[in-house]
Amino acid sequence: MKEFMLLIRNEGDAKASLSAEQQQVFLKACMVYIENLMKNGKLKSAQPLVREGKMVSGSPGSFKDGPYNESKEIIVGYYHILAKDIDEAVAIAQGNPEFAYVKGAKIEVRPIKMMEESTSYIYPENK
Repeated sequence: MKEFMLLIRNEGDAKASLSAEQQQVFLKACMVYIENLMKNGKLKSAQPLVREGKMVSGSPGSFKDGPYNESKEIIVGYYHILAKDIDEAVAIAQGNPEFAYVKGAKIEVRPIKMMEESTSYIYPENK
């Protein structure tokens, strides 16, 4: 199995317009999605992200930090999954409840590099 990150992207606080009841239904759908991934051995971890943060840029001696959300689109959470290939990872992403509740939701599907080919350095694994 290969590892992938599913990066959940939304514009601003896209779920703010949901009623309290709709938010509870959304959260329940996320719980079911997560439970199914766990049951099928596909989930390593998943977390929503707090909307506050900093963007660090620059180089040693001249770092800058500023608001991370200068654009409208932000990463609001992630899923670290296992899949046999990118196609299966995309299929897992397509089942995410975010699409049913957030207009314009996007999920970026990215393979995780486990080893540097040029040096054969193997990155440490989270246990």
